[in-house]
Amino acid sequence: MSETSVPPVSAGEQAVRDLVKTWYEALDRHDPVEQVLPYLVEEGLEMVFPEATLRSVEEFKGWYEAVTHRFFDEIHELVSVDLTPLADGSGDEVKVVVNWQAHIWDRPEPHSKWLGFDAYQTWVVVSDEQGKPRVKTYSVDRLAPMSGSAAL
Repeated sequence: MSETSVPPVSAGEQAVRDLVKTWYEALDRHDPVEQVLPYLVEEGLEMVFPEATLRSVEEFKGWYEAVTHRFFDEIHELVSVDLTPLADGSGDEVKVVVNWQAHIWDRPEPHSKWLGFDAYQTWVVVSDEQGKPRVKTYSVDRLAPMSGSAAL
């Protein structure tokens, strides 16, 4: 499809796409948790990862501390971001596919291991009081390993 045939993106849709992009950039940099929290709602948060389901900002803080100390050399490359407005008008369902690659070292192994997955996710993004998009729910629906990846 040529650029001229791509439909224009609304300001709200662009804000959600920017949220997704900046979220993964923050994860790749291992930004301090205080800089990551503004991407999330303060109440009603639910995040489903293969290793845990989180239902509060406090649980997210613990999870974030653990993963930023376990995974390194992380790269998240967005493959696709597709938005569907929620029927009740409260926000958007966002289908995200991201290629995630990282290294992990488990004691006392002599070497780190490479991990590579396509992560299929569903987010619900709502607006805060200032109209900025925030993640309300975040679910890793499926991980598809890349050839040669160690098991997670």
